[in-house]
Amino acid sequence: MCGEIQLGHLSARKPLQKTTATVKTKRKLPHFTCDSAPTSSQSRWQLLQHVPLAVISHRPIHPYKVVAMAERTPASTSHSRNKHTNRLAAEHSPYLLQHAHNPVDWFAWGEEAFAEARKRDVPIFLSSQNLFLLSDSLCHVMEVESFEDEGVAKLLNDWFVSIKVDREERPDVDKVYMTYVQALYGGGGWPLSVFLSPDLKPLMGGTYFPPEDKYGRPGFKTILRKVKDAWDKKRDMLAQSGAFAIEQLSEALSASASSNKLPDELPQNALRLCAEQLSKSYDSRFGGFGSAPKFPRPVEIQMMLYHSKKLEDTGKSGEASEGQKMVLFTLQCMAKGGIHDHVGGGFHRYSVDERWHVPHFEKMLYDQGQLANVYLDAFSLTKDVFYSYICRDILDYLRRDMIGPGGEIFSAEDADSAETEGATRKKEGAFYVEDILGEHAILFKEHYYLKPTGNCDLSRMSDPHNEFKGKNVLIELNDSSASASKLGMPLEKYLNILGECRRKLFDVRSKRPRPHLDDKVIVSWNGLVISSFARASKILKSEAESAIFNFPVVGSDRNEFCEKWPASVLHGDSFCSKSVEANERKEYTEVAESAASFIRRHLYDEQTHRLQHSFRNGPSKAPGFLDDYAFLISGLLDLYEFGSGTKWLVWAIELQNTQDELFLDREGGGYFNTTGEDPSVLLRVKEDHDGAEPSGNSVSVINLVRLASIVAGSKSDYYRQNAEHSLAVFETRLKDMAMAVPLMCCAADMLSVPSRKHVVLVGHKSSVDFENMLAAAHASYDLNKTVIHIDPADTEEMDFWEEHNSNNASMARNNFSADKVVALVCQNFSCSPPVTDPISLENLLLEKPSSTA
Repeated sequence: MCGEIQLGHLSARKPLQKTTATVKTKRKLPHFTCDSAPTSSQSRWQLLQHVPLAVISHRPIHPYKVVAMAERTPASTSHSRNKHTNRLAAEHSPYLLQHAHNPVDWFAWGEEAFAEARKRDVPIFLSSQNLFLLSDSLCHVMEVESFEDEGVAKLLNDWFVSIKVDREERPDVDKVYMTYVQALYGGGGWPLSVFLSPDLKPLMGGTYFPPEDKYGRPGFKTILRKVKDAWDKKRDMLAQSGAFAIEQLSEALSASASSNKLPDELPQNALRLCAEQLSKSYDSRFGGFGSAPKFPRPVEIQMMLYHSKKLEDTGKSGEASEGQKMVLFTLQCMAKGGIHDHVGGGFHRYSVDERWHVPHFEKMLYDQGQLANVYLDAFSLTKDVFYSYICRDILDYLRRDMIGPGGEIFSAEDADSAETEGATRKKEGAFYVEDILGEHAILFKEHYYLKPTGNCDLSRMSDPHNEFKGKNVLIELNDSSASASKLGMPLEKYLNILGECRRKLFDVRSKRPRPHLDDKVIVSWNGLVISSFARASKILKSEAESAIFNFPVVGSDRNEFCEKWPASVLHGDSFCSKSVEANERKEYTEVAESAASFIRRHLYDEQTHRLQHSFRNGPSKAPGFLDDYAFLISGLLDLYEFGSGTKWLVWAIELQNTQDELFLDREGGGYFNTTGEDPSVLLRVKEDHDGAEPSGNSVSVINLVRLASIVAGSKSDYYRQNAEHSLAVFETRLKDMAMAVPLMCCAADMLSVPSRKHVVLVGHKSSVDFENMLAAAHASYDLNKTVIHIDPADTEEMDFWEEHNSNNASMARNNFSADKVVALVCQNFSCSPPVTDPISLENLLLEKPSSTA
């Protein structure tokens, strides 16, 4: 939806359909057209307009120029910066600070703005988006056309109180009004533009508006005049309709469970249905589920891998193989496409075409964490280092570019950057423009399909407005083995040459101005990445010792990084590769622990046990939301299970207690996304949709299943009961729209597993043998497995187990050996004979569930 606005109310004669979550919508791409909403009653009139695309100016194109997009003017000109300063100058959010010098008299979300609206008796204009939505044409254009325009600013300042919201800093606020807009139109998008009464009830809503009337549609100035006129003449009707809208939405979005648990057959049926629905949308030519634009949705990959494992365990290897092939092909296509940054590592937000080729160049932290995990899962299943290489590529990009001095992990990198220092115009993708290919240019250009005329011709979706004419986005269309054979070259040498070329491109890129870094620290996103670093520290030990990884799986400073490794594992003089080293994996654990420690130091109150949502130059005003608790708990559980101390387990349990206190609907079941303590946030939603990020409820159910398998007695029963009750809220969703909740389908099945597998390791944790046994415990893919590790010589650790699960403490005492690490695999109330070597443990875990002793 773009350029739409509606005044009036939701019809009382036709209440909203009962649902448990808002419909997530993808950002509109610059070349999308606007869809008109249907007409309705007199009390629901619309102002719609269609707008042309922003004019794109082009510069002369250099042959083999790699990756550049539309030129754009910076959001704030030097003139306006010198002339205006508003209240946003006191904020910490990079997005809000970017508008601190607009002529619009912006307020941040808070009581100061609300009081001003009440005092002046005027409506509120709310604009919500975030820093990197500015690189989307419509978001950017409205910023420049309207919010930097003196005439528009005068209307806003005279007739409204204007509030800017960073939707990443205040997702709760954005959710309320995006839900309202979606309810009216069946879709939404950003920039989000909503008019509110002084008591914050929504009056009208829409997205992008041009400044002037065009094509018979009213522009933003006209809309402002009409809103003021409606406020002056129809205030009672608007106020009543806004209150009714919130009442209807509140009822629809806070459904309660009709029973305390799901029907017995539903978890397996939902899992099967979700797999079937995704399979029907599978793109067998280019991978992925659905058509262009293609967004990575790792929860789909997770569900398909989980379902395939379930089929394999029940003897349906043929069906399992089909699902697994879809996933692996998708992961390969993504890694070879332009959505993957072949030079700098990591993945961009989405591709505009069906071939994963031309991306929108921003990089979001939540994508990196989830994608690293699914590539880890693929490696666990196949032991193919192609997948572990991509995982390392992502994690090393984060280590190099996205970690702060205190171990905190930043949120995102912008799509736009200047081509040279001091440039007044930015280009999306300009930071990725390279034309120095070195002595192996022909080989490199053939491998990545680079052409003098540009290579964005693989799909009609790639470049509909000729923004990429003469430009290239790296994409691998050829098989490396076949290309090496064609050249009569060993594969290792061929890959080394490509690595050397990528290093040269990286060296040139590193001299250019960097994209803007959003250095907010968001707890939920850090939780996702804590998980991937922790898991990688042990899963990657299954790589062959001879494995060699070419750039960009190295640090950003060649000399510093290459000097760190023995000469025997380095190749070439202008790049370096490295063999698998235990120290590298240890560093992954350290990254995860440092990020968790930063959150505990700066965003956690030891007295109240509460989290704050984000950090930038100090904690944000926003409290922690459900996703912050759920995702962080998940990361902490992974930190423990993959080898770190019980202190992370203790903290996970503390956080789960707080989450239950703040968000759990004890009567109706499920978790709200907010605490309900902030009167300015008018809706409490029970989110279920697993989209670009998983839902807090899906992750919470999995956390509860895991916690129930770690502790014993009444506390274990409590966790399971909360998980069962939470899932029951979403029974209809699981029955009818399983594809919308793929991770919740996995959660439901995990909860239904009669007996979860337990691996118990007993021994001194400082030993190499312990590390090897722990890696063996995690070598095989199995999400229905809990790994417990205990050192009986550690009094604090033994005290923890005596309190939370005395059976584990007894098992540790009875199986301790001073010079060995002992492993037991337990399931169905019995344990296997103890084993003391990694291979025996791996073989034991590969046995089918029915064969486990």
